[in-house]
Amino acid sequence: MTLRIVIADDHAMFRSGLRAVLDAQPDMTCVADVGDGYSAVEATRTHNPDLVVLDVRMPKLDGLATARELVASAPRSLKIVLLTTFDADDYVREALDSGVNGFILKSLPPEELVTAIRVAARGDTYIDPSITRRLAPRLADALVPTTPTRKPAPGIDRLTAREHEVFLLMAAGYTNTEICDQLYVGTQTVKTHVSRVLAKLGLRDRVHAVRFAHHHGLVEPHDTSGL
Repeated sequence: MTLRIVIADDHAMFRSGLRAVLDAQPDMTCVADVGDGYSAVEATRTHNPDLVVLDVRMPKLDGLATARELVASAPRSLKIVLLTTFDADDYVREALDSGVNGFILKSLPPEELVTAIRVAARGDTYIDPSITRRLAPRLADALVPTTPTRKPAPGIDRLTAREHEVFLLMAAGYTNTEICDQLYVGTQTVKTHVSRVLAKLGLRDRVHAVRFAHHHGLVEPHDTSGL
C-alpha cells in the first residue's frame, strides 16, 4: 500500500526537496505540495491523502490552525505531522493538544524524517527526540493526568539489565545517539534494545515510554540529572 501525502510549506525550495525525498520511497507518493494552510485544506479535500505534513509557520493559515481545521473536518483516518524550525514549548504543547501525530524539526536527517512519517502513518505519535529530551518532565505531566502509581509496572520484570538501562534513558528523553554515548554501544545495538523495550512493555513509541515511566514512578517527575 502506498502512503499518499500532501506537503504544505511556504519555502518552495524546502518543499520541493522534501517532496523528492518522499517520492523516492517505495511506499510513499506526494499527491500535492502547497505553500499555505488554506491551500493545504483544499488539497486535502481534493486528493484525500493518508497524511499531511504542515509547516508550523505559513501565511494565511499557520500549521497549528490548519491542523485544527483538518482534525475537525477531515476523515478520522487522516494523519498529521507538523514540521518546523522552531521548537518553542508552546508550539509543542499546542501541537499535542490539537491531536497531531508528529512534531518534527526540519533539522532532522532525511532518513529519520521518513521514519517519523512512517511512525505517524501507523497512528502512533512521533516527537523529535531532541524535544522529547528537553520536555520529558513536562510531556509526562501533560500525558499523565493522575499522580504516579507505585504499583508494579507491567512487563518491567521482562527487561534485561541492559534493556532497563536503555528504557530509563529513553524515559529521560535521550536520543539513540546519546544512549550510545552513555552505554558505549553501537547505534544498531541501541535500536535493537529500544525496539525490544517497546515490545516487551507494550508501548507504541518514545512518548508513551515517558508516560509509562512517570506514571509508574520509575523516574522522578522533574529529575533532569544528566540532561
